[in-house]
Amino acid sequence: MSISTYRILDLAEKALTIRLTRDELLQLIPLPDQALTGLWAGAERIRTHFFGTSIHLCTICNAKSGRCSEDCHYCAQSAHFDTHVAAYPLLPHDQLVQDGMLAAHSPIHRYAMVTSGRRLPKQEIPQVAKAMGDLQEANVNLCASLGILDKEDLLTLKAHGMTRYHHNLETCRELFPRICTTHGFEERVATLRMAKEIGLQVCSGGIFGMGENLEQTLDLALTLRDIDVDAVPMNFLIPIPGTPLENTRPLQPLECLRRIALFRFALPDKEIIICGGRVANLKELHPMVFQAGASGIMTGNYLTRQGRTLQQDLDLLEHLGLEPRKPSGH
Repeated sequence: MSISTYRILDLAEKALTIRLTRDELLQLIPLPDQALTGLWAGAERIRTHFFGTSIHLCTICNAKSGRCSEDCHYCAQSAHFDTHVAAYPLLPHDQLVQDGMLAAHSPIHRYAMVTSGRRLPKQEIPQVAKAMGDLQEANVNLCASLGILDKEDLLTLKAHGMTRYHHNLETCRELFPRICTTHGFEERVATLRMAKEIGLQVCSGGIFGMGENLEQTLDLALTLRDIDVDAVPMNFLIPIPGTPLENTRPLQPLECLRRIALFRFALPDKEIIICGGRVANLKELHPMVFQAGASGIMTGNYLTRQGRTLQQDLDLLEHLGLEPRKPSGH
């Protein structure tokens, strides 16, 4: 039996000051579609309490593409699958800096350099660090997603201006072995904990629509809560021809919005950023991500797919009465 709208709003108010239990969060799962307006109302109440009308805008640079040794079943960049994705080595320093400066001269809040592979080779860490150092005084916060790094690598990047490290868990612990066999879930968790240990913020989330149910979605949210991540990117699977998940049925828009709202109730004060698959999966409902609890979006292109332009997203925020968050705390 689904719970009442009154109970949903009661849980939303409680979430403003007290961590909801797993049992309380499970009550939000069996809601019928016609009762989802109550879920959106609760999620938006939580978002506006912690973030007001400001929305985090981030953008990424695909700094090294393709030929990845790992077999993540969703990924166009894995060398295990024939996806015809563009492959190239680490971009030159000037291009990494130029892309960062473009972000710095815009309302974008955070710029991230992303590379394919299990980890960026140790000999290439100084190249990324130098680019970050040259951007350290720019008006943009710096992030990187370079795989399973060690403490020395993370300290080097932090010393050159990186304030946040991104490393997705991708799915819950139970389902992870069905999504990737070349490394383990706990390796990803350890990377996040190490980044936290040295004083970096961490950004970690997942890809939704890979066969998980809502309870497993909640399990991922609770793992992220236990790690105490700072930001949570939520991606929605775009099935890539040539990958093992190429025939997966895409999530319907309401299924996406349910997952966003569930994450907002579980992680009330954390940045929730809607990234890949936003328009492809949510279609005409994609502006509702904020009503469902999102406090940020990735703007511009994704790793191997075209996204929306910054101007399109700025226009969207203006139409919704929202505003880009200003960069702070380099």
